[in-house]
Amino acid sequence: MTPHDSAPATASPVSPLEDDILAVLNKAGHGTLSAPEIAHQLRPDGDWHGLLMPIRRAAVALALEGRLVIYRKGKPADPNDFRGVYRLGLPRHD
Repeated sequence: MTPHDSAPATASPVSPLEDDILAVLNKAGHGTLSAPEIAHQLRPDGDWHGLLMPIRRAAVALALEGRLVIYRKGKPADPNDFRGVYRLGLPRHD
């Protein structure tokens, strides 16, 4: 047995952007936000347009981990197969 055999499994690393997205969604409560709304909150005085694609990529990763939900037309969307306008929200634990 090697030292690596007994090492605990670690979760995938979380990027600062993923943490920021989750913080904005936590502040929003039970509602949903669009990517532009999140980007504007992260960079209120700067150019937030450059965050739109990174937010989308981070949202897909977070959705695949079950940490947020991607909504399309008010319904949960498949993180691997959605197009167009979408909103992000925290998972509901009803």
